[in-house]
Amino acid sequence: MIKRRLGRTGFEVAPLAFGGNVFGWTVDEPTSFRLLDAFVDAGFNLIDTADSYSRWAPGHQGGESETIIGRWIARRGRHDDIVIATKVGSDMGLGYKCLRKDYILQAVEQSLKRLQVQAIDLYQSHWDDDKTPLDETLEAYADLIRQGKVKSIGASNLTAERLAQAVDVSKRRGLPRYGTLQPLYNLYDRSTFEGPLQELCVREQIGVITYFSLAAGFLTGKYRSEADFAKSPRGAGMGKYLNARGLRILAALDDVSRQS
Repeated sequence: MIKRRLGRTGFEVAPLAFGGNVFGWTVDEPTSFRLLDAFVDAGFNLIDTADSYSRWAPGHQGGESETIIGRWIARRGRHDDIVIATKVGSDMGLGYKCLRKDYILQAVEQSLKRLQVQAIDLYQSHWDDDKTPLDETLEAYADLIRQGKVKSIGASNLTAERLAQAVDVSKRRGLPRYGTLQPLYNLYDRSTFEGPLQELCVREQIGVITYFSLAAGFLTGKYRSEADFAKSPRGAGMGKYLNARGLRILAALDDVSRQS
């Protein structure tokens, strides 16, 4: 398997990540284990999750995905051959997103416990928090790296302006730099990343790990009419894709599929 350098993190990863937001939600634990085994056996090594997955599901509190991944790691008995990425800062019941230093230092302990690891390979700011100074957030990450609890840091859902500001703070103050960015990006949703954000990532050597790469399943082709929405809990969100443009993209993918 060909590996690529993941931005400034120091990690080499196969060019496909496993997004873990389905674990404990639409995929139960035994199936999650089988999927993770197959993923690693195929030569892939980047597994991405977040402390908030899957808080949105009825009866869930968050941490379900991390817990399943942690049990899988414990069953394997090792994780030195994989890169575990998780996130902090999403609303975990406070009613708002938070990247305060005290919050991060508390949240990382819970993630480490659920994942059953001594250190998180890639710890990412899940959402922007414009009420907390960037300095404070990056200082928290600096502490965690010094303590050996986090190896590298990344960001998700930041605008080009805010990411540039974070890079500037890191340079000025000698604080850890975001080595990766996780933006919404796929064949349908292109405008968020293409343009200033993409240019900034190239210029600053920030690795990009896209999310919703299959548009929450739409690009698989399983949602071709409103009648298909009932196929999955995610079907309720497919209305924004089921339009003339979305159907043209599916038709193009069908053509490519037939030629392969």
